[in-house]
Amino acid sequence: MLVTAYLAFVVLLASCLGLQLSRCQAKPPGRACSNPSFLRFQLDFYQVYFLALAADWLQAPYLYKLYQHYHFLEGQIAIFYVCGLASTVLFGLVASSLVDWLGRKKSCVLFSLTYSLCCLTKLSRDYFVLLVGRVLGGLSTALLFSAFEAWYIHEHMERHDFPSEWIPATFARVAFWNHVLAVAAGVAAEAVASWMGLGPVAPFVAAIPLLALAGTLALRNWGENYDRQRAFSRTCAGGLRCLLSDRRVLLLGTIQALFESVIFIFIFLWTPVLHPHGAPLGIVFSSFMAASLLGSSLYRIATSKRYHLQPMHLLSLAVLIVVFSLFMLTFSTSPGQESPVESFIAFLLIELACGLYFPSMSFLRRKVIPETEQAGVLNWFRVPLHLLACLGLLVLHDSDRKTGTRNMFSICSAVMVMALLAVVGLFTVVRHDAELRVPSPSGEPYAPEL
Repeated sequence: MLVTAYLAFVVLLASCLGLQLSRCQAKPPGRACSNPSFLRFQLDFYQVYFLALAADWLQAPYLYKLYQHYHFLEGQIAIFYVCGLASTVLFGLVASSLVDWLGRKKSCVLFSLTYSLCCLTKLSRDYFVLLVGRVLGGLSTALLFSAFEAWYIHEHMERHDFPSEWIPATFARVAFWNHVLAVAAGVAAEAVASWMGLGPVAPFVAAIPLLALAGTLALRNWGENYDRQRAFSRTCAGGLRCLLSDRRVLLLGTIQALFESVIFIFIFLWTPVLHPHGAPLGIVFSSFMAASLLGSSLYRIATSKRYHLQPMHLLSLAVLIVVFSLFMLTFSTSPGQESPVESFIAFLLIELACGLYFPSMSFLRRKVIPETEQAGVLNWFRVPLHLLACLGLLVLHDSDRKTGTRNMFSICSAVMVMALLAVVGLFTVVRHDAELRVPSPSGEPYAPEL
């Protein structure tokens, strides 16, 4: 398993590098890339946001292993994850309102403080302290994915008055470097925890200086901005009306809830499936992130002018890949007949599918959901998503260790089949909808149906 993990990591990394180099050679420089003021503004944003993302990714490979190292049972560890998911959804519902009221810069600094405290709780072996850490982690996650982007968009549009067309260029670069940081964080976590022999708590301690630096740079370099608050009840009510009045939105929400709840359960299960067979957790995690980056690169190639596939096609493909992978896992995790290499390959396929899924889903959401209702609709999407994930972990909590993992993958397979049926339903509804197609390079209508 050790050799397989390192070999997979090298092959995936080489594939990603090859695709990225070919992209750089083929892509002409844009006007935004040569604007000095815009580049300085981007750099101020990237310095803080990339440090925050790196600190977040650094903790991911060894979270389960840390709880295991403290001799907690799998059922107790499942409760940690349920607590984290529950706090994420609760804080996520009010994060936008909190950020608008408190201020985006202050919210980013608050993220640095709360996530540092979350990391410090990992030094304790007390169950209650670790639960508090999971709650702080949920708050920090909600702030990470709301405050930073909100600060950037407001500064871009209001303070600097840059063209709105330049915003996607910034976040496309963020998406790419987020994957790169995740790959590097896995290697760094493996280095401090395993190669240097500092143990599974080391990545959490190493994340604290990154968080402190991110908060310091935000305090020093960023200006404060606020936004007019929309009442939380009005936001949710508007989102619910949009969800119920448009079948496309309802089907998209169903697909997201089913797909991403399975991904949350996968995040919990990959460590106990692979670690008993000697898998290097940091390298395995980096391989997962490289596979996801490869999927994102394949999405970009597939939707390019050469192939011109549509996001709906790639969303269908992503769901199919995950269904196939979960069926593989129901066999490769059979008690007494475990096949860690097959399980590892299945996990890599799931991550590859995530690389296809997230840009496809993002494109479809932008086209289907009105911009004014996106916050409310996404709140309603998150509730069933996290409830399903929590329910799955609670079922696992009450299961026998030897059969529980296989049974959970079987349940996840059934859930993904339901997601596939929802994809088919969405495909039927939107196959003649020109709005949901990537524009043809020539500017002419693209003839093939979705």
